[in-house]
Formats: sequence, structure tokens, C-alpha cells
Amino acid sequence: MIWKPHATVAVVVPDGDAFLVVKEESEGAIVLNQPAGHIEERESVFEAACREALEETGYRVELTGFLGLYIFRSPHNGVTYHRYAFIGKALEKVTNELDDGIIESQWLTESQLIENKGMLRSPLVLQCVQDYKAGREFPLDIIREF
Repeated sequence: MIWKPHATVAVVVPDGDAFLVVKEESEGAIVLNQPAGHIEERESVFEAACREALEETGYRVELTGFLGLYIFRSPHNGVTYHRYAFIGKALEKVTNELDDGIIESQWLTESQLIENKGMLRSPLVLQCVQDYKAGREFPLDIIREF
């Protein structure tokens, strides 16, 4: 068997003290996550991040920075995820139709995420917010796609 990590993207979208998150169903549980998902074949990580944000929140986003690459080995399903985390700016809400499994999008503060820590899809949700608040940001051109 060949080991293959799951390549995913996520977007931290701040607005003042709040962050755009999605409430979604995952493996029978209701969880909170950044707009996030898998990269599709022949799709750049930039395209994937913008697409996932739109599909899961209804907002068009502009990517403004790269937060980092996060590696998470899920104790629940044994899958290793490689998460390309971006910083984005919400432009406009263009639809209320959201992906299957998405219950709603909402704006939550870091404190609210901490209060709901048991609902976070993974520890990466809070870690990405805390890294953003600590000023972690790289230029988008740190990622080179050919």
C-alpha cells in the first residue's frame, strides 16, 4: 500500500476580532472549521482556497497572505493532512447555497473558538487563528507552482 497524505487548503478570514468559520457535519458530528477542503486535480492551491471559501461560506475571498503548511495526523481516522493555510479578505457574499454537509457560516472570535474547543474539527482551527493573531504571514509568492 502506498501512503498518501491528503492535500488540503484552508482560509483564515478575519473581520475585526472575528473570523469566518463554518459549522459542518463531519463523521456524524457537528464541528467548526475554517473554510477548507481538498485540492482537486489540476487545481492550484490558490484556486482551491478561493473555491472552498466560496462553496462553504458563500463569500468570494481575496487571498492576501500565506499562513503556513500544517501537518496533522488525525487520531480519529488515521489520515495525515497537509494543510496549506492562507489569509484572506472577504469581498462580498454572493450566494446562500452552501456545500453539502455545511450547516452555516458564521463569524466567531478567538474567545468563542476557545469556548467551543470541543467542537473544533481539528486543533489546526485554533492554531491557525492564533498564528494569524501573532503576526505570522508569508507572501503568496513563497508558493511556486509550475
